[in-house]
Amino acid sequence: MQPASRRSFMKTAAAAAAAIPVASSTATAADTTAPIKLKLGFDNFSIRALGWKAGAVLDYAATQKVDALLLSDLDVYENHSDAYLKDLARKAKDLGISLYAGTGGICPSGHRFDKKWGTAEEHLRLLIRIASLIGSPVARCYQGFAEDRRSEGGIFARIKDTVKTLKAIKSSATDAGVKIAVENHAGDMQAWELLTLIDEAGRDFTGCTIDSGNATWTLEDPMQNLEILGPVTLCSGIRDSMIWEDNDGCQVQWTAMGDGIMDSKAYARRFAELAPNAPFILEIISGFARPSSYLKPDFWQGYESVRAPEFAKFLALAKRGKAIPSFQPSGDRKKAEQEYQLAQLERSIRFCRDSLNIRPA
Repeated sequence: MQPASRRSFMKTAAAAAAAIPVASSTATAADTTAPIKLKLGFDNFSIRALGWKAGAVLDYAATQKVDALLLSDLDVYENHSDAYLKDLARKAKDLGISLYAGTGGICPSGHRFDKKWGTAEEHLRLLIRIASLIGSPVARCYQGFAEDRRSEGGIFARIKDTVKTLKAIKSSATDAGVKIAVENHAGDMQAWELLTLIDEAGRDFTGCTIDSGNATWTLEDPMQNLEILGPVTLCSGIRDSMIWEDNDGCQVQWTAMGDGIMDSKAYARRFAELAPNAPFILEIISGFARPSSYLKPDFWQGYESVRAPEFAKFLALAKRGKAIPSFQPSGDRKKAEQEYQLAQLERSIRFCRDSLNIRPA
């Protein structure tokens, strides 16, 4: 993006942000006390500091009386044998908890593509097999990271490579009855870019794992992100975010539910309308701020596809936000992180039940 067009873009977006009424920047649903019917659960990444394997995470999920659990990495399992995975599925069924399977990046040209599980196609086929054995209807994965936006060819080259991988394993997914749920992950794609990927791969076997926190890392209002991705959402990773302006642009800090700028009740109610069959999976990652230095010209390399009207909604959130402190552990750092992650997740579960009135679908 050239400086002149960037100035024009920022001027247009700033003017639009100023014109957005406070209530309309996030809230689109009517306020009501009616229960929001969704499966409520969490991602094991929310309590990653504990290092628990799947069985222990499942036991903990039972104590929290959740309806769903996303096991979002392949290392969480003791092993990948048929017998072990089927036993895990039986245990989850006995506890009344729906399991969802996930893994990491599946773009072979992605900045951080990990060859630990073989090629991108081999990686996905392993995930599909695991999903099938534990009874997961979806296989959650993602393209990559924010750095991919600045790679050779930009994000659309990475989308092309990801689509190629997805099409190569289509028969494996359809034969297993598992849909591939690609996440908007760590600043890699905006909602409309991910929707482009899903449409090019095919909605018949692909959809979205929607992540409200990751939306803010790509300069999006989570509600706007939901409006675009809601109809193709199969799974989720939900958390709140606080956004506030600074001298270079803004800071984004993910938070427990209810501690950020997102209108969580409007979001959950709209989620239930657009994706009633998808679980409301909490992925609480909080305690640190990330800068989005959009007032610096070099920031925009890789973000040329950002659209002013949508960016304006993000700016409106930033103008309403306030700075909050980061998590500062004291004493035994590992123990402090474990206690912090458990507390943040459990507060979020209570908030979803008590304040959002989420009840089993």
